[in-house]
Amino acid sequence: MLPYTTVAAAETTLGRALTYPETLWLNYSATKSDYFLYCHNLIFLFLVFTVVPLYYVFLEIVYKNIQQYKIQPKIKLSFSEIFGCYRDVMRMFILVVGPLQLVSYPSVQMIGIRTSLPLPSIYEILAQLTVYFIVEDYTNYWIHRFLHTEWGLYEKIHKVHHEYTAPISYAAPYAHWAEVLILGIPSFLGPAMAPGHMITFWLWIALRQVEAIETHSGYEIPWTLTKYIPFYGGADYHDYHHYVGGQSQSNFASVFTYCDYIYGTDKGYRCQKRLLRQLKEGTKSNGEQNQVPGCPLPQDYKFD
Repeated sequence: MLPYTTVAAAETTLGRALTYPETLWLNYSATKSDYFLYCHNLIFLFLVFTVVPLYYVFLEIVYKNIQQYKIQPKIKLSFSEIFGCYRDVMRMFILVVGPLQLVSYPSVQMIGIRTSLPLPSIYEILAQLTVYFIVEDYTNYWIHRFLHTEWGLYEKIHKVHHEYTAPISYAAPYAHWAEVLILGIPSFLGPAMAPGHMITFWLWIALRQVEAIETHSGYEIPWTLTKYIPFYGGADYHDYHHYVGGQSQSNFASVFTYCDYIYGTDKGYRCQKRLLRQLKEGTKSNGEQNQVPGCPLPQDYKFD
């Protein structure tokens, strides 16, 4: 809760006039507790899980040509199957994510996430979000890789997320309850290392989920702006990880590709891309399509 409730009091404390966003923040948050503001994450996560995936559902219904961008075109889910996925995600949201948000405020308070004025600048927000994404991505890589080992309890935990061999947007947060808790650690480490304002924290939680929904969409849409982000994986990159399934030792990264490249866990993906490129270009030998040695033919992938 802010130590002042009026614009005049705030300007006196800061020694300057409030900006318009700061005035809006003051008017909204001055009488609300920090815990109440933190719990806004519940609303944001619910909206992200519900509304953002609808974009891809809408494209499927309205834009018939969207199928040309589908990564695994042979696999199509019915509306009831898509709704069933959303229902399971909401069950997990109510039973695990929601309660976790409600009880985790002391940790946020401990690391110093603030609600006070002044508000952070755009540059500060962008810098902190960059740190959060990098820290989460690197930590998530190793946890994800561990979950694919026999002693990483793949069969009992991570296998649930891999039930969708051709992922859909609503399946991004679809996972075992233990995995939801485990992967909360990488998401928290960035803010713990570079604590910022509550608004930055809100943005981080929302943007991370939006990114996960995009990479699980099952579509490599050419007009997405994320393709301009350096080392960004995207839907095609992560879709391969689901396509290979439980035996996958490739493409563990959650956001960027550099960890897979450095540690050599993107070889299967790059091998498949070379094969697909050959097939697309119509490369043939003795009347048959060439196949890259060691690369199994991906039957459900789109070749042209």
